[in-house]
Amino acid sequence: MTEPTREPDGDTALVLFSGGQDSATCLAWALARFSRVETLGFDYGQRHAVELDCRATLINGIKAIHPDWAKRLGEEHTLAIPTLSAISDTALTRDVAIEMGEGGLPNTFVPGRNLIFLTFAAALAYRRGIRHVVGGMCETDYSGYPDCRDDTIKALQVALNLGMDRRFVLHTPLMWRDKAQTWALAHELGGSALVDLIREQSHTCYLGERGARHDWGYGCGECPACQLRAKGWQQFAAASRAG
Repeated sequence: MTEPTREPDGDTALVLFSGGQDSATCLAWALARFSRVETLGFDYGQRHAVELDCRATLINGIKAIHPDWAKRLGEEHTLAIPTLSAISDTALTRDVAIEMGEGGLPNTFVPGRNLIFLTFAAALAYRRGIRHVVGGMCETDYSGYPDCRDDTIKALQVALNLGMDRRFVLHTPLMWRDKAQTWALAHELGGSALVDLIREQSHTCYLGERGARHDWGYGCGECPACQLRAKGWQQFAAASRAG
């Protein structure tokens, strides 16, 4: 039996939760602000699908950090959209070397990925009666993906609201934060316990490497995602020691 569509709830949020550093930080951010938070992950044939396996451990760890957060966590959703991989010829969906492509974008760029993610998220939010959608998009420390930019997210919010006759609010708490500031936000939200949880249990590496352990977590250490995470950690750690 299909679940009936609920009326919009202004105090519930749906977080795009991949199992990575950014989405884990966004989940904590949402839990600190909303009375109920649901999560949504996407299985789109990504090369680093191991990130999805990290979500349960992260959620259990987050529940242990704040009893109030445990009470606020709602349903966990996963949507499979293999078509995205089928139409994408990228290093994020194929076993090919990561390199710069045409137009100055790395070949890890999956065209339309965030647009699709947010559209599916809004459709789910519509059915679940959720007004707030939270994503980890950022145009400060990023690889130049155009669908991570603030203008893109604002334009999509307008389109979703017009197309679904709702008043969704798309939140991007990391949009103007670099990776060091993202680590700092995690510390602000959940102290060293949250930072350590994200460092040990989240996954960022595009190659899906979980064997090599670094001071910033697990990963190959060479792909663009690992480099951004490592640089941010080094800056955050240095600032913490100095402060």
